[in-house]
Amino acid sequence: MSSPWRIPDFREGDSAMDLNWLRDFECLARTLNFTRAAEERNITQSAFSRRIKALESWVGLPLVNRATYPIQITEAGRQFLPVALAAVSQLTDSRQAIRDAGVSDSRFIRFSVLHTISVNFLAHRIEELQEIIPDLRTRVISDSLSSCCELLIEGAVDIMMCYYHASVSPRIDDAAFTRRDLRKERLIPVAAAAPAKQHGWSLTNRTGTPIPYLAYEQSSFLGMVVDSIVQKRPMRVETIYVDGLVETIKRRVLNGSGFAWMPETAIENELAEGTVVPVGGPDWETRLTIAALANPETFNAQTRVLWDLL
Repeated sequence: MSSPWRIPDFREGDSAMDLNWLRDFECLARTLNFTRAAEERNITQSAFSRRIKALESWVGLPLVNRATYPIQITEAGRQFLPVALAAVSQLTDSRQAIRDAGVSDSRFIRFSVLHTISVNFLAHRIEELQEIIPDLRTRVISDSLSSCCELLIEGAVDIMMCYYHASVSPRIDDAAFTRRDLRKERLIPVAAAAPAKQHGWSLTNRTGTPIPYLAYEQSSFLGMVVDSIVQKRPMRVETIYVDGLVETIKRRVLNGSGFAWMPETAIENELAEGTVVPVGGPDWETRLTIAALANPETFNAQTRVLWDLL
């Protein structure tokens, strides 16, 4: 009997389906454990669970039986799994074929990079390297941590750049890839100087009006790092805005909307000029490491030169 499933139409009616949900489901079907699957996918367990539920809502049937231990894939899930795998495989193969056709010029060195590192570190570093390597050609894909990792593992890029933190780090096979730490920087709670002074914004205050808080999406890398800083410490704050992009939150910080944790590279000039100020002491800060990962065995001569200069 033929399967009732077909390759998904990624937008049906008002419901949009994220390709990452299919990858999440494949991982869960393989591990049968939400915690291990979330770790493998480099997102929080709560965010992973939401994405599986979103996929089930899109399909219209439960794919996972959560009432058993370990969890079990439902009959609908078992029927849907090969379709999900086929969709991911076909789209990945097609994407790679298109990329190979469009990047036939091997002079281009390909990066996958977290958006904030691309804006605040890599763009400037590439400009410096072009002074040393005049014919340097680069192509940068700015994306989420999980997507950047997938591009590296698939061989779609030469070098990946991401953050490492003591409590949150990407799960990458250390035997397959070489890691180079490029820079350490602080993650600092800051606000625009004028409203911070006017309203007395400080994370050490336990009384008065709550400070407007501009937060990262909890499932994002920086969202997880901030959670590790805050943990169960009391903060007199009111979350008024949530976003996944540092640059968007920075714009609201500069407009005086509230405070946020910012990577030091994103606010170096503003800190030096005094237009933004910390609203918490060193115990409210943490250290991030900007790192590059790659498999140097696949490098051509120019990529090797760039890697050594990074």
